[in-house]
Amino acid sequence: MRRIILAGFVAGFLAVPIFHQGTAFLLYHVGNDIPAVVAALGRTAPPFNMAPTRPLGVPTILSQSFWGGVWGGVLALLLTWARVRAILFSTVFGALALTAVAVSLVPWLKGLPLWKGAIPWRGLLYNGAWGFGAALMLIRPLRLRP
Repeated sequence: MRRIILAGFVAGFLAVPIFHQGTAFLLYHVGNDIPAVVAALGRTAPPFNMAPTRPLGVPTILSQSFWGGVWGGVLALLLTWARVRAILFSTVFGALALTAVAVSLVPWLKGLPLWKGAIPWRGLLYNGAWGFGAALMLIRPLRLRP
């Protein structure tokens, strides 16, 4: 069990800078120049944010990677328990579960305004990319069905 959680943590941690922020990189450098993308997702901020987070002052990308690792451990446990198609399940799990938590629980814990009802398309895209990448990194170590 410890090996599964550790593999999930590592995969989830690495999936943030590679896939989550890789998607942000593409949207920032390519998508901001395409009017239809900007109309659908809005203007994208630069990726790999190094601004300090509160209360510890850790760079945002490291905080995101840490939480990506925590979610990766959860994902690894789900994938080994459910024995589903890893890539499809992980992409949908990342898009829906992580985005739902990001628009509801996280703002509530930080004392920020809650979700106003608009569909967070960019969050669904980034978190789906995270799930896809985490699954790719977990298929071999956990002997999952792609």
